[in-house]
Amino acid sequence: MAIQTPLLPFHVWLPRAHAEAPLAGSVILAGLILKLATYGYMRILIQFLPDATSYFSPLVQTIAVITLIYASLATLRQTDLKALVAYSSIGHMAVVVLGLFSKTIQGIDGALLLSLAHGVVSPALFLLVGGVLYDRYHTRTIRYYRAVPLSANWAGEFLCLAVHSNEIHYLLY
Repeated sequence: MAIQTPLLPFHVWLPRAHAEAPLAGSVILAGLILKLATYGYMRILIQFLPDATSYFSPLVQTIAVITLIYASLATLRQTDLKALVAYSSIGHMAVVVLGLFSKTIQGIDGALLLSLAHGVVSPALFLLVGGVLYDRYHTRTIRYYRAVPLSANWAGEFLCLAVHSNEIHYLLY
């Protein structure tokens, strides 16, 4: 499931798949395929293997945090809009994994909300980049555009990360 999510170091396929895929392939990949891992975590790992989930939770959360930091930094360095959306998808899915493995209702609810929001926003961004902007300007290079649209994923990210900020606050004080 780490490949499907995608978590570091199994993430290398996603940016390349999005960059080389046609528009419909990117939309299906972002809107449906990445959500299968979230469903697998919820139905298989958390329900059927609760002890293993609790035991490996710190390891999975550490990998998810490293993936989130890496994907965020890689997103800042992109020049292609499709690659930018792909790396931001990696970061969003890392936050989903953090929420799922938080072992709290708020974290799991935030992960599901973010996963659903990502399933709508990310395909919409690929339609915007690959459909509207590319057809109009015939380039996906970021420097030729003035702005990148915002999305509505904030509530899901906030719920997933709020649980971890309380844990960090507890450890610091």
